[in-house]
Amino acid sequence: MALDILFCDNHLLAVVKPAGMPVVPDDSGDLSLFDMARSWIEVEFDKPGRAFLGVVHRLDRPVSGVVLLARTSKAASRLTEQFREQQVTKTYIAICHGLPRQDDGKLVHWQSKDERRNRVTASASKRGNAKRAVTQFRALLCEGRKTLVELIPETGRPHQLRAAMASIDMPVLGDVKYGAPKPLPDKTIALHARELTVAHPITKKATTFSCPPPVCRWWALARQGHGRK
Repeated sequence: MALDILFCDNHLLAVVKPAGMPVVPDDSGDLSLFDMARSWIEVEFDKPGRAFLGVVHRLDRPVSGVVLLARTSKAASRLTEQFREQQVTKTYIAICHGLPRQDDGKLVHWQSKDERRNRVTASASKRGNAKRAVTQFRALLCEGRKTLVELIPETGRPHQLRAAMASIDMPVLGDVKYGAPKPLPDKTIALHARELTVAHPITKKATTFSCPPPVCRWWALARQGHGRK
């Protein structure tokens, strides 16, 4: 499998994560995006040994889309701060079961995480140590009982978008953990990180990286709506 590169300079590397691949190595022992990217840098820039590569954010394993990596410790520190302070803009698209009650809006809920089950619960009111999660959504296309939605998280909680859509009875296609009726054949889910905008860690200029959804039959609806603003 070849690394799908969107952008590379002395400070940043933006790549496309395939659905089903972990961003960093995990207990499965499967090939990770981090390992692929670091191997590419070592060969492309003749850096034998272990070239520096900083992970500044992640996508869930079954999710596809844009991932940004830092090529220097300074870039890693500055980008990590942007993500922590919610100074980045992330745009996702998803195919969800069901039809929305309104075409657009803002989903606000409180998230509690079950570490043992690796799952979060979304509630309308705060309970215990629950964290507030805010997501903008917009319906782009509807076909039958499925809807293509655009999702922009204002906060960065674990599984935020998956839990948000499940909370309005519109689970992401294939996401059985959050209420989808059945998995997709490849065990991925129809959630794609389409666009990411950050301030370049050196020039400070707003820099946007984007990629279309994967080419496969359950993303056909999304490819019809790709690029709609």
